[in-house]
Amino acid sequence: MKAFKLSTIALMLAVVFWGTLLGGIAYSHLVFFPVYLSDLPASAVVVNGPYGLSEQSFWLLIHPLLILSLVAAIVLNWNSRSRRNLIALSCAVYVAVLVVTMLYFVPELVLFKASPQSTVQASEWLARGKRWQRLSWLRGFIMYISFFPLLFALTKPANDFPRIAALICAE
Repeated sequence: MKAFKLSTIALMLAVVFWGTLLGGIAYSHLVFFPVYLSDLPASAVVVNGPYGLSEQSFWLLIHPLLILSLVAAIVLNWNSRSRRNLIALSCAVYVAVLVVTMLYFVPELVLFKASPQSTVQASEWLARGKRWQRLSWLRGFIMYISFFPLLFALTKPANDFPRIAALICAE
C-alpha cells in the first residue's frame, strides 16, 4: 500500500469537499430552485413556515470545510510550484465566486424568502427569479470548471525539490 504525504491528503480532502459543494450546486439547481423560484411570491412557501426547507445548514457547513481544506492544501503543497499554482487558481476563482455570492445571490435569496410580505408585483418576482437562476447556472458552471485545476494538481508531484535537485546535480 502506498503511503501518501500529508500534502497529498490535504489536497485530496480539498477535492472531496469541492466535489461535495458541486453536488449541492447540482441538487439546488436541478431540484430546489426550479420549484422555489417558479411562482414567487406563492412558491416561497417552500422555504417559509415550520416545515420550510432550509439549505443554509449545508452551505454553512461545506464552505468553512472547503476553505480550511484549500488553505491546508496550499500551505502543505507550497514547495510544489506546479501544485501550488493549480490550487491557487481554484482558490482565486472560489474567492471571487464567494464575493459575488455575498453581494448578489444571498441578498436576493433573502428577498425571495420575504416576497410574500412585499408589495412587489408577482411578474417582477418571476423576472428576478429567472435572472437569478440564469446567473446562478453560470456561477455553478464556473465552479465546475474551477474544480479541474484541483484534479490536475493531484497528478503533479508532491514536491518539486527532488526533481529540481536532480536537474542541478545532472549538470
